[in-house]
Amino acid sequence: MLRKDHMMSGKDQDDDDVGVKVETRPKTKRPPLYKVLILNDDYTPMEFVVHVLERYFGMTHSQAVELMLTVHQKGVAVAGVFSHEIAETKVALVMDLAQRHQHPLQCTMEKE
Repeated sequence: MLRKDHMMSGKDQDDDDVGVKVETRPKTKRPPLYKVLILNDDYTPMEFVVHVLERYFGMTHSQAVELMLTVHQKGVAVAGVFSHEIAETKVALVMDLAQRHQHPLQCTMEKE
């Protein structure tokens, strides 16, 4: 039997207990990811590409050499996959460094 004070207030005895939330939140969509691509050219020194991969993509020397060879042989390779802002920043950093060293190295991004 309910006590009179609970009946008047419209509250059950369990209102102060911690329970499971029934309300559902809309699922947030993950932001799209972008591939940062390094493109081959016939003029940029291989050592410079290795340096870029180590500096801006956090690769070890052996990882950078392997990816540089992939770029050299296949014409393009994915240096990493990032959110839009990070990918855009990495492309800008690579392009700026290449320009300052007068290398025609190209770096682009595309939606994954």
